[in-house]
Parts: sequence; structure tokens; C-alpha cells
Amino acid sequence: MIRAAVVGASGYSGAEIVRLLKHHKQVEVLSATSKCYANKHIQELYPNIAADIIFEGYDATKIKAKCDVVFTALPHGVSKKFVPELLEGGLKVIDLSQDYRIDNNEAVYGLCELNKDKIEQASLIANPGCYPTSIILALAPALKYQMAGNIVVNSLSGLSGAGASAEYSFAKYQANVSAYKVGNVHQHIAEMEQELSKLSEDDTKLTFTPHLIPVSRGIYSTVVADLAKDYSKEELVDHYKSFYQDAYFVNILDEQYPELKAVLGSNYCHIGLEVDEKGGKVFIMSVIDNLVKGAAGQAIQNMNIMFGLNEWEGLEALGVYP
Repeated sequence: MIRAAVVGASGYSGAEIVRLLKHHKQVEVLSATSKCYANKHIQELYPNIAADIIFEGYDATKIKAKCDVVFTALPHGVSKKFVPELLEGGLKVIDLSQDYRIDNNEAVYGLCELNKDKIEQASLIANPGCYPTSIILALAPALKYQMAGNIVVNSLSGLSGAGASAEYSFAKYQANVSAYKVGNVHQHIAEMEQELSKLSEDDTKLTFTPHLIPVSRGIYSTVVADLAKDYSKEELVDHYKSFYQDAYFVNILDEQYPELKAVLGSNYCHIGLEVDEKGGKVFIMSVIDNLVKGAAGQAIQNMNIMFGLNEWEGLEALGVYP
């Protein structure tokens, strides 16, 4: 049995890890920490999680004594204060913040479909961000095979992407859509361009505009790019299916376009494609649950690979539809 700790378990991503691990037959959560909710039962905060877990204060000595792996689900800039001492204690660490994602030789970038071999040998994983997961998976085959360039991305995100501490007005966000951080200033752009450049073996840039939509969870990304030569939709679908043939959680759709509800609550990514033959452009649409494949589920997928388990252990549930 793998013994796990979740540091920052009262946030959305941390709580989602606890929820998913409750169904993992080879993992036991022995510590769930929260600075704000210490000594409270997790079900007081998350009534859906019927687990015998009491939040506790962070104690590195106790965690190192009784755990094998730690998920650090902490705010950006905070994880680096905790991770080194956990690694020194011989623990494997999966960090969900952006602290170790950019130009970092200490951690392996944990996009499982692209870096599985490196993840198997890693002690520290930089779990990818939610937007980067949806966009990199959408673009990976096109860039690896040098099929497309001049990339423009529009992504729609549920409100949970801002975290449990964010405050939203129902009157403002209900039946509303709004763009934010427009002008290529979103913090995830550097992460996306870094990983996309590795795939293309070139300096890859993109134009990215995120939007908030009135749903609790999910990301719908639409990528538009120039095709390097004439491709039919069928040819692109074949290339994508070949690229992801061993990717358990990536589903390439033949005809239909992805739907957000189809992946909610699951670790799956659905990808659909369309071609504008006259304009020489490809449209790539991807959907994920931002709290699962975009955070907690992917973290557990990374853990499974690190410990030599099947990567789908504890994550086989399909999306909730309708």
C-alpha cells in the first residue's frame, strides 16, 4: 500500500486528490494538511467526500516518518518552501503549483502522455497547469510532425480554475462570458511555449486568450493554426490517433466535436479536429476537467507511473453526462 500525504488538502485541487484517492485500491491517505481548517473534518468543507479524514497542521517530520509520496497542492510561490525538506526525507513529491514548471532541472514536467519515461525515474514532478494540459495535448502531434504553425488559442474555463479562495458574484458570472488577462499576459503562456518548443524543436509562440464561463469546472480550448501543407481532416485524425495510440486518457474523435460535459469528473481529454481547406487552417478542439486531468487526476496519474502501477489505477471513471 502506498502511503500518501496531501499538503494543502482544503483547496479545490487538494480536495480532489483526496476524493479520487478514496477509490484507489493501492493508496491510503495518511495526512491531509490545511493551515486554515486544521482539526476540522473534510466533510465539513466538502460534503461529497465521505472519508474519515481530519485536516491537520503541516508537520514535515510526521509526514516523512509515515508517507511514501506527497502531493503539494499549495499556492504558487509557496511550494518551494516545503518541497526540499520532503525530498531530503526520501519522499517522492508531486507539486501542483507552477514553482517547478519553468526552466527547472530539479523536476520532470509531468505531462504523462509526453514524458512517461522520465516520470518513471523522477523524485519530483512538476504537475502541468490546466490550460497548458488542454492546449499542449491539442497541439503535440501537429508540432511534433511539423504540420502547423502561427498558433492562436481561445480557452473557456470554469470558475473553479481560480481556486477555492476566489470570490465570485452569481449576478456577475451567471449567464455571462468574460475574457481576462488579454494581450498574452497569462502566467501559463511561458509554460506552454516552453513545452511546445520542445515538441517542435523550434521557438514556438502562440497567442492565447482565456475566458471565464458560468460553469463550476472544465476547460474548452479551441486552437487555430496554419497548416504547413494541404491535409484533409481524415489525414490529421489518423496522425493524431497514431501519436496517441498508447495514451489511455486521450480520445481522438472522428466526426463529432468535443463536449465539455463528456469529460466532467474524469481524467480524460477529448480532442476533435476540423480543416478549412480553402484557408489552409486547422481547428483543434480539446476538453478536459480542469480539476482532474488539469490538476488532481493528472497528479495521481503521475504517481501511478512513478510507483510502477498502471497509469489508470483509480482514474477509470468516465465523465458525468448529461
